[in-house]
Amino acid sequence: MKYFLIVLTFLFNAASLRAQTAEDSVKAAINKMFAAMKNADSEQLQSVFSDNMVLQTISKNKSGALTVLDEKPAEFIKQIAASAPGDLDEQIQFSTVLIDGPLAFAWTPYSFFYKGKFSHCGVNS
Repeated sequence: MKYFLIVLTFLFNAASLRAQTAEDSVKAAINKMFAAMKNADSEQLQSVFSDNMVLQTISKNKSGALTVLDEKPAEFIKQIAASAPGDLDEQIQFSTVLIDGPLAFAWTPYSFFYKGKFSHCGVNS
């Protein structure tokens, strides 16, 4: 029985470590993206994007209706590359990270600063 409990404890700890490693990997990729934005580093930004990535912004238009804006990743990267290092500083917090095999979801509230001044806040997912 003692041997069984030791093995069981090891298995639970190993599973926990594996989950932490996967979550850490997801967080590292997201942090790398926002560091690339802040540093205006288009190559680093491109390195964290998948070929089939979808980039959308949900906001209210002037009349108050919700809109979904699809942005091409290449255009987004071009905008980042055109900025000066330090101009775009999106500071995030990790609220939730969910992982299922190769699929990961992160909910990250953020505050956005442009040239050191607060611009807006929201949530990335």
